[in-house]
Amino acid sequence: MNRAKSKKKSVVVDRGTNETIISSKPKEVVNLLLSGLPERSRLVIESRFGLGKTGERQTLESIGRHYGITRERVRQIENHAIALVHKSPSFALAKEIFDELERHIGKLGGVVCEEDLLVFLSKDELMQNYIYFLLVLGDPFKYRKEDDEVQRCWYVDPMLAKNVEDALVSLYSGLSDKDLMTESEMIDRFLKGLKDVNDDFRNAEITRRWLAISKKIAKNPLGEWGLADSPNVKTKGVRDFAYLAVKKHGSPLHFTEVADMISKIFGRSTHVATTHNELIKDERFVLVGRGMYALREWGYAAGVVRDVIKKVLRDNGPMTRENVVDKVLKERHVKPGTVIVNLQNPKYFKKGKDGKWSVVKN
Repeated sequence: MNRAKSKKKSVVVDRGTNETIISSKPKEVVNLLLSGLPERSRLVIESRFGLGKTGERQTLESIGRHYGITRERVRQIENHAIALVHKSPSFALAKEIFDELERHIGKLGGVVCEEDLLVFLSKDELMQNYIYFLLVLGDPFKYRKEDDEVQRCWYVDPMLAKNVEDALVSLYSGLSDKDLMTESEMIDRFLKGLKDVNDDFRNAEITRRWLAISKKIAKNPLGEWGLADSPNVKTKGVRDFAYLAVKKHGSPLHFTEVADMISKIFGRSTHVATTHNELIKDERFVLVGRGMYALREWGYAAGVVRDVIKKVLRDNGPMTRENVVDKVLKERHVKPGTVIVNLQNPKYFKKGKDGKWSVVKN
């Protein structure tokens, strides 16, 4: 039951210098609840939940070694101690702080990642341990354990939690690796799949917290949302940063400019030659001129100028030289003369009596 430290960045609003926002005193309440336990039971609870001076949370194994008992016996002691606290007269005195915790969970959206909830309630890590113990102890509070799809999160209303998770599953199931969207677009798409949820929860701040529950979606360094494992989101190397840089620019770039943008936007130093080599090998890019690269998703055709001329003529039928040049220059950053030279190759193209050019049939 050892609470693991999350590496996920919190999405709660920064509260400045305010350390703990719970008006009741979590530490005093917990100490009161534990005061009636046998000594070993109390020490096991304090060790498991990090309620000592250091805030260190110990494993079942380490506690077992200390007392010379098995990890399973430690687990039994822990569960029995919690059951005793529930039955103790002092448990009723904790109702006020349980009610307050429930209100805070509601304000944060009713379903909230554990790390977000604890950081919101207190910036003090030791105090977070006391609050966490109260969450485990309190009857209203339920948690969704962490797995490959979601972060560990807390809620009170099971139906709300199910609706949020179902909407998240529907959201990422409808995305492909290529899909990228702004945060507002992702929020709109998520809310459309959300059913039977109070309108008070349908705002951007709460929706961002709900999106943070899913491990399947994430933001890339440009703030665009997509599948977490997509190379367009989970940037692993020069290729992925190059893709985001060119996409942000919105038009073809020379590979030296791509390398420069990677440095300026992402703070990653990369050699120009390395950038060029990665662009050549990545199918997301199309060489559209001497050292100029565009994104294939923009509709640019692959191949040399001759290949582009063939595609233009096959897509549009016979065309005048001027129209061919105009079409090809939209696909390739080359001089008009380069297009004309390629067009005049009789092995591939022919000029009709009407002055229009077409592809030679093999």
